[in-house]
Order: sequence, then C-alpha cells, then structure tokens
Amino acid sequence: MTSKTMWFLGRLKHRHRGVSQLSSFVRSASCAAEGAVAPPVDSSVTAEQAVRLWAEHFTLHGISEPLLSSHYIIAHVLGRKTLDGVDRRQLKDPLTDTQRGSVWKLCTKRLTSMPIQYVIEEWDFRDLTLKMKPPVFIPRPETEELVGLVLENLRLIRGESYGTDLQCLEFGCGSGAISLSLLHSIPQLRVFALDQSQAAVCLTMENANRLGLQDRLEVQHLDVMGDALLSKCGPVHFLVSNPPYLLTQEMQSLQTEILRFEDHAALDGGLDGLSVIRSILVLASKLLIERGRVYIEVAPCHPPVIRQMIEEMMPGLLYLETRCDLTNRPRFCIIQRRA
Repeated sequence: MTSKTMWFLGRLKHRHRGVSQLSSFVRSASCAAEGAVAPPVDSSVTAEQAVRLWAEHFTLHGISEPLLSSHYIIAHVLGRKTLDGVDRRQLKDPLTDTQRGSVWKLCTKRLTSMPIQYVIEEWDFRDLTLKMKPPVFIPRPETEELVGLVLENLRLIRGESYGTDLQCLEFGCGSGAISLSLLHSIPQLRVFALDQSQAAVCLTMENANRLGLQDRLEVQHLDVMGDALLSKCGPVHFLVSNPPYLLTQEMQSLQTEILRFEDHAALDGGLDGLSVIRSILVLASKLLIERGRVYIEVAPCHPPVIRQMIEEMMPGLLYLETRCDLTNRPRFCIIQRRA
C-alpha cells in the first residue's frame, strides 16, 4: 500500500470516526486504484459523502478536475445533469445498492484517466445531449461557438427563414455534434456528413436516431483526402468543419486522458496542422455553390497562413474574415467561393 493511500485511509477514518458502516467504503476506495470495481456490500454511504470522498481519492491519484468529476458521476447516477438539480434531502440519503454499485464502477473508470464524457457516456452540446463513446472525438466549447457563428452568419445572409432549401456538408462529424445541432436549429436544412472513422459514423447515426434527426442527415464513412466524395455529394450552400489541426509535434504535450482515449486521427493535422484543411479547401471550390461559404475551426496560428494560401494558390476562393473565440484567440475562418 502506498504512503498516499495510507494517508487517504487515515483521513477517512478520522473524518468518519464512529461511523462503522463506512469501513468497507475505505477498503473499496483503497482497492480502486488497483482496478477493483466492486463497491462495498455492507456500508451506508450518502451521495454527499460519496462526492467528497471520491473527489479526495481522485486528487490523490492525480485525476484532473477531481471535484467536478465526482460531481458529474454522482449526479449522473442520481439521474441528473448536475448536483444542483438534485434535492438536498436526496444528497443526505444513503445510496441504494444499485446506485452505490454504479458510482464505484464509474469512479473506478475515472481513476484510469478516462475522460468524464466517456465515463458517463453522454455530454451536452449546446441544447442537445449526445451519446459519447471512445475513441470518438469529444466536442469542445470552441466548437459550440463555431455552430453559433454559422447560425448567426446564415441569418445575415438568408434571413430567419433560411430559404426553403439549404444543403450543408460537414467534414469530420465525430459524434455528430455540429451537424445535429445545425439540423436541430434549421428545419429546412439537410446535411451530408463524413468521417474517416467508422466508430464516428456509427455514433453520429446513433445520436441522430435518438434525436429524431436521421431523415435529414446522410453520413458516410469517407476520407476527405480521397476522391469518392465528389461523386456522392452534390453542390452545397455551406461547408463546416472542426478538422484535425494540431501540429504533430504538439501531440505529445496533450493531457494523458486525451492521448490515451481519444482518436489521434481527429487531432493530428500533420507537420503544420494543415494537411486535412488543405484538402477541405480544394474540395470546397468544387462542391460549394457560387458564393457558398466555408466555416472552419483552426489553431490560432493558422488564419494568416490560410489567407495567404487562398490568395496565392486558390483563385476560386475568397478569404472573408477571421473570428476569435471567447478567449480572444483567432479560431474561426470564413471563406467564400467566388461567383
């Protein structure tokens, strides 16, 4: 037993001295770091106690955002998004055997550094709740901003009605976050989405079916680098993507939980981070209608490089503007096909 674990056990025994029912909790928490998933069978643990004690255990084992992780897991087991939605009296009630078993199973997964989105198998994206499964890329807050930018831009161009016919192409759909959020917001929209990962294609369709959006979505297992897309997808009004844009040399500096669990192909954009983005722009000039637009999420270093690349090498496209994310970093490029 490590000195850290002994310290942790001492803290728990001291804090709950006289509460003999928690002794098996202590033993179980001690074993969890070694991969045990079985919860204590003879202890009475409240949700409030479980939140606090697992947060301490996560901290001791170097798990990022320990308290938040504990909050999300216990709230999920109690059938809520967050603990704010749980009645205060319920937090003080002992967990049932089933609840306790679920908490121990999920918290043990988190001890392996599995991202919380994979642990609870769902995550909110804007106003949708999506299923999450490893290794499909987990959408980040910046991508929610990308969807907001697309909606705002389309309203300026087409008005609130968006017209009677609107076609979109998404490169790299992942869990379906972007496509499904757009479909949810625009009843007139149809989307053709693709991903090089079969797991991502399957998860996007699962989420589409759960949300009742499958009739206006077509998903294909295709690589943006290939030529098959041109024969499968007709002209579209706009193209949207959160492609892999990290520089290869940056990959090893990512958090352990990202490197261990998420699809590297959804992150690694090559030596300059632009390998997939180049292919997207080449296809954009062939697939967009006249004055159709590209909305793309990129690394902060990319907008001036992309602008120069378009001006020097892609006469069919016009670089319109760069938008910043909420942290004021250049993050989104808007590009238009010339008439």
